[in-house]
Amino acid sequence: MRYVSTRGQAPVLNFSNTLLAGLAQDGGLYIPETWPQISADELRKMRGLSYPELAAKIVHLFTGNEIPEAVLLDLCQKSYAGFNHQAIVPLIQLDHNLFVQELFHGPTLAFKDMAMQLLGHLFDYVLSQKGEKITIVGATSGDTGSAAIEAFKGSNNLTVTILHPYGRTSEVQRRQMTTVLEPNINNIAVEGSFDDCQDLVKAMFADAPFRDEVQLSAVNSINWGRIAAQVPYYVYAALLLGAPDREVSFTVPTGNFGNILAAWTARKIGVPINLLCVGSNHNDILTRFLLNNDMSIQGVRPSLSPSMDIQISSNFERLLFELLDRDADQCRQIMQNFRKNNKMNIPASIWNKATENFKGMALSDHETEKVIQQYYKESAYLADPHTAIGIATAQKYRNKNIPMVTVATAHPAKFPDAIKQATGITPALPLALADLYDRKENYQVLPADLKKIEDSVRATARKNNI
Repeated sequence: MRYVSTRGQAPVLNFSNTLLAGLAQDGGLYIPETWPQISADELRKMRGLSYPELAAKIVHLFTGNEIPEAVLLDLCQKSYAGFNHQAIVPLIQLDHNLFVQELFHGPTLAFKDMAMQLLGHLFDYVLSQKGEKITIVGATSGDTGSAAIEAFKGSNNLTVTILHPYGRTSEVQRRQMTTVLEPNINNIAVEGSFDDCQDLVKAMFADAPFRDEVQLSAVNSINWGRIAAQVPYYVYAALLLGAPDREVSFTVPTGNFGNILAAWTARKIGVPINLLCVGSNHNDILTRFLLNNDMSIQGVRPSLSPSMDIQISSNFERLLFELLDRDADQCRQIMQNFRKNNKMNIPASIWNKATENFKGMALSDHETEKVIQQYYKESAYLADPHTAIGIATAQKYRNKNIPMVTVATAHPAKFPDAIKQATGITPALPLALADLYDRKENYQVLPADLKKIEDSVRATARKNNI
């Protein structure tokens, strides 16, 4: 498998180097040069596989022959062995043809574990094969950071620095990151928004001398490895609901567009997916685009669903590249103008293509609380705020003849204040995290200043001999 940049000015890489590179050197995102395909017969043969078995087969489509399928199977089995539900990604029925797929049974109680646990093993395997060490940097709006830290803590091959917006994550989200005290982990609370954190990560990659000095890599969903590792759960749900002989639709609460891009990728490789629906909070740039072709940046406002408090949806660039028929020059120009003018000018013909299969809906915090309350009362189902937004969006767009699956992205106990406000109950943390509030924290608070951030990343790398 070979990977190209959406901006067309970076080297073409194989899977291993794409994984280690994260962001392309021209500021673009890597995407497969050609899309692998699964036939209907191949999909039928995958019915009945365990989740790790299916994941190995799907991820192998994106690694090609670089990683033997037997090795991938071993890595997948190790990755999901610690999940606290036997099905790993259980499918729950709420109503006729209305389902929730729970993606929060991993160690940090969020869907990010689905990809990050596997990425931890993939990085270690590839780095061991190459005899290399790297520095991982990432930005998080809440869940990516803790999932990355949990997956990579204690590794001898890499260090991890995670930037999170100071005071803008839930306490559970923050503590899941800052109570990990391994020497290869560095937590920075940035005085700013998630978009500031993401911009700092991109600026570090754009600083070529620094990037090379610390052997920089990324595990945000700008890294294609993250997307590849998320595709399997969409395939798994589709197979359970009758694919390839029956279509299925998905609703994804998303701010950065990565999780729904994995669903779109499942469709690109041959899974019969009907609609893809985006659920947004009042930071609704994706929904505004899908409804009105308005992709203009507005100020980020805190919400009950902080993982979606985002205005710059990095992964949208990959979809744009495809909608532009892979015209990298036009993609680069649109993205550069977007950052310059805080508004993306999408030709009407491209917008029409996007809205054929993508739909969107935004909910206020008050509406989100009402949905949490409704499903707790009517179905005894406790949804976190992000998942509640997804369920409401699914209700709006579902065709009662086609199964509609909302991916449940976080355990309700990660957002106890919102749940208590909506239902009057406080969800308990699972036993493994029961003492979370008593654990010692370790993090720095720094301004959104590139030099100060780079100094901190460099110090952690040196301390770990990188």
